Amino acid sequence: MDLPTCACILASADLPDDTKNGETTKVIRPYTPISTNDQIGSFDLLIKDYGENGWLSKYMCEELKIGETMNFKHIDFNVKIPAPFAQKRIGMIAGGTGITPMVQALHAILGSETATDGQKSATEEVTLLYGSRESSDILGEDMLKQWAKDQPEKFKSIDVLSNEPENSGYNGERGFIDKEKIQKYLPPASLGNDVIIFVCGPPIMYKLLCGPRDEKEVTGILGELGYTSEQVFKF
Repeated sequence: MDLPTCACILASADLPDDTKNGETTKVIRPYTPISTNDQIGSFDLLIKDYGENGWLSKYMCEELKIGETMNFKHIDFNVKIPAPFAQKRIGMIAGGTGITPMVQALHAILGSETATDGQKSATEEVTLLYGSRESSDILGEDMLKQWAKDQPEKFKSIDVLSNEPENSGYNGERGFIDKEKIQKYLPPASLGNDVIIFVCGPPIMYKLLCGPRDEKEVTGILGELGYTSEQVFKF
């Protein structure tokens, strides 16, 4: 697909609209492929089925049949920071489907994919804090676990579950991604040019952790911890 790291594509479909007496409405959503440019002839998307609350995701997960078609297209790229990454340590904070650009970045850091100029990232250590409601909601879990198993010295993945039943046997972090967990797991702002933090998730995550996605200024918990706009990238 020749996409820069973490770039997205648009998916569209004409779907029945109950408010229009049976007529259709064109629904368009952005998705970040989780496959690499090395994959020829196909691409992979990681999509969470939101049921009635997700018009296009419900269609793609429940209604679209094998052999049917839908439309995708490249768009003007809005790439926050391209691979290869020059920083030695990267912290990632993701919530829900916000994991998809992180997977793209991890392909460039951990996998065989290189940047268009053939260079590899200089990153020595990546730590992911991934917030989900329950263990069943962890998207891409097998892929993340395999990476952590294959490259334990370079990649650590920490799940943070907010609504996991107490009797489930899960013994990892609970609650929400907060100041304590960021200080415990992620590289500190004091590392300067050697550290960057990626954030992607629902609007409330941006608000609490780093400030609105469309504002370069870093506020919230990351701002309190001293991270600057040169260190924090909001996907």
